[in-house]
Amino acid sequence: MNYGFVRVAAVTPKMRVADVEYNAEQIIENIEKCTLKGVQVAVFPELCISGYTCGDLFLQPLLIDSCLNALKKIVKETKNLPTLCFVGLPLAVQGKLYNAAAAFCQGKILAVIPKKNLPNYGEFSEERYFSVLSSEGADGTVLIDGQEVYFGNNAVLQAENFSDFAVGCEICEDMWGACPPSGALAQNGATVIVNLSASNEVVGKKKNRRLLVNATSNRCVCGYVYASCGIGESTTDAVFSGHNLISERGVLLAESNLFEEENITVSEIDVEKLAQERRKITTFPAADGQFYTIPFRTQAFEGGLLRRFSRTPFVPSCPTELKERAELILSIQANALARRLSHTGAKSAVVGISGGLDSTLALLVTAKAFDILKKDRKNIIAITMPGFGTTGKTRGNALKLIECIGATERETDITASVLQHFKDIGHDKEVLDVTYENAQARMRTLILMDIANKEGGLVIGTGDLSELALGWCTYNGDHMSMYAVNASVPKTLIRHIVTAVGEKEGGEIEKVLHSIVNTEISPELLPPDKDGKITQKTEDLVGPYELHDFYLYYAIRWGFAPKKVLYLAKSCFAESYDEATLTKWLKNFYRRFFAQQFKRSCSPDGVKIGSVTLSPRADWRMPSDAQAALWLKELDN
Repeated sequence: MNYGFVRVAAVTPKMRVADVEYNAEQIIENIEKCTLKGVQVAVFPELCISGYTCGDLFLQPLLIDSCLNALKKIVKETKNLPTLCFVGLPLAVQGKLYNAAAAFCQGKILAVIPKKNLPNYGEFSEERYFSVLSSEGADGTVLIDGQEVYFGNNAVLQAENFSDFAVGCEICEDMWGACPPSGALAQNGATVIVNLSASNEVVGKKKNRRLLVNATSNRCVCGYVYASCGIGESTTDAVFSGHNLISERGVLLAESNLFEEENITVSEIDVEKLAQERRKITTFPAADGQFYTIPFRTQAFEGGLLRRFSRTPFVPSCPTELKERAELILSIQANALARRLSHTGAKSAVVGISGGLDSTLALLVTAKAFDILKKDRKNIIAITMPGFGTTGKTRGNALKLIECIGATERETDITASVLQHFKDIGHDKEVLDVTYENAQARMRTLILMDIANKEGGLVIGTGDLSELALGWCTYNGDHMSMYAVNASVPKTLIRHIVTAVGEKEGGEIEKVLHSIVNTEISPELLPPDKDGKITQKTEDLVGPYELHDFYLYYAIRWGFAPKKVLYLAKSCFAESYDEATLTKWLKNFYRRFFAQQFKRSCSPDGVKIGSVTLSPRADWRMPSDAQAALWLKELDN
């Protein structure tokens, strides 16, 4: 079923007020267009068969009867189409007139849902014409074209062939009320909620609609499809813009332009993701048992997704938002560290500076924390520890950065001590293996820890979220610290935070930060080449961080199966990587993520800054001996 995605549409058709036959033809034509687009749920505006602005014509039996006949015609003409449709009309039931939504699919009317909250202000005087279904008359049936149809507000339409795909319906003002039906609909299983609306356009209302639709989809952990009537409505006292919106879990997926004569706004909603999210949220209420489940059957859409996913899910695409996020993350990190320094009574902070991205961010955070505490930055002890793989560029950047920050610079060359250690353990210095590499990392950590003890300070960790996910750190080496400020910051985001600081500060610090951002990522544990350049490139060994952060976000944050992660990766990275390469690094991600859990199980404290964190005390609890076989087998198949 398309990896959990369902294709939905909010439709504003051409229409004429009270011209029922014309409106019905336009609705039929748009349902056919939706079907050709692979749409599984199509939502039309409130009272679209008659027009919302009919006024006292709603009291004319001719209009009411014509709308019912038009509904029958629409259902009959679309009987061979697999799209679940919601169409608005005035419907007379037992002597009362209701503003209602008819749900139908493949020639069968499945339910009629009356509006619960009728506005009676300004140009909206619905109480003059329509009734609200009383609690005594709830959950009944209405006879339409010889068939008994559910009539009420307590029903969810459930796809027979997809358990996570369930649809609830509310109408316009229902969403704006203090207790909207959407809450109960979501509680009783609706992963997609549709809204048939007639919202007039005034200054500021577009923003409010967008805000409310996003908030509702976020609060209800659902997809929300909002279809509003357009410029065919009467302009006697108001104008209608046809503002259509599709949102998922608080994120706007698609939005129409205002004042188009006709539009079909289409996107896909990931109902599998929504169902998974609800299972994780223990406060999400269970079903109350008072709702009816009405089955329907649809079919999967063909082809790829219309919806676009970001290649860098941790990095906002909007420059302004990215800048704001960078500043917020830096503030979160710095305030957390300031609290830890204050609580422990630390006199200093000790940071190992390599000239790479991670240690650079750690030093920037530490400087900001000292500013918060009104401490002299000279009490930040920034230590460079050149070794076998240190290059002139990274060492020069490290020293320049320390100078710009105003920290106390110390240098301890680890070459002699590591060579002595090789003698002590009987290791040949010419064998450039894991012992050769890790001995350097552990020696650096030993130096940092001992200097922290000597100076009454804390060792500030530099390792990031991406490295923690892959286990790309030396156990009890750079894996360990006294407070890990970067522990939940992914690699793809760190370079943007560092860049943002440079742009804000300007001058010499911007120059050095720019140089650091544009340096290849490396632990520099192997000797450089004959030209003094880096030979050990991290992304050649473990894979591109843009891929691993993408995999981390969808595999861990959302719990997607490997085949779905690969499906999304192909849609995002097709121009950069072939399927074999994407699969290779995804397998590597799962292998390393499972095998390296033991490092995360004893990782130091570190502040959470986003929705993905691997702290063993809070967000990620996994046995260190869990097997990756199930996940790797799915990729092999």
